[in-house]
Amino acid sequence: MSAIEVILVDRHDRPTGRMEKLEVHEKGLLHRAVTVYIFNSRHQLLLQQRASGKYHCGGLWSNTTCGHPYPEEATRHAAERRLREEMGMRLSLEPVFELSYNLPLSNGLTEHEYGHVFFAISDELPQMNADEAEAYRYISLSELENEMVQHPERFTPWFLHTFSRIPAQFQQFSQKQMAG
Repeated sequence: MSAIEVILVDRHDRPTGRMEKLEVHEKGLLHRAVTVYIFNSRHQLLLQQRASGKYHCGGLWSNTTCGHPYPEEATRHAAERRLREEMGMRLSLEPVFELSYNLPLSNGLTEHEYGHVFFAISDELPQMNADEAEAYRYISLSELENEMVQHPERFTPWFLHTFSRIPAQFQQFSQKQMAG
């Protein structure tokens, strides 16, 4: 993994510094992140299965894409960049909500993130980057919810933590999109 710096933040998302990404996850420091959820016109969510070679959570299913803004990079730009890099999709994303979480990972790392969550609706099919994702699938929110209850071990910790907010947020988002 190349040395990528991320933005350290306080609990109000105000930048406090920068640090190499792996070191931040080793120390469990709060940093800025982006999370993307892409839905198709049938209101199914596009999931990705993280590449097995990722330094954490390899092989687990998660939201469409996620990542970190570079220092000095706008958050929306970072979300759109990660969507292109991971799934080969060039979409305009809309910010939907923000949240913070502190979740231990199985390999001793910690996801302590101030997350900016973005949505889009598109029927474009992904062109996955094999270094980032090894599979994708579309699934209804109700089917996904059932699968997460029955098999939580198949999903990333942040996705399990965040998902409870997604159905209501998507309903509001899609109504807003239809209104125009």
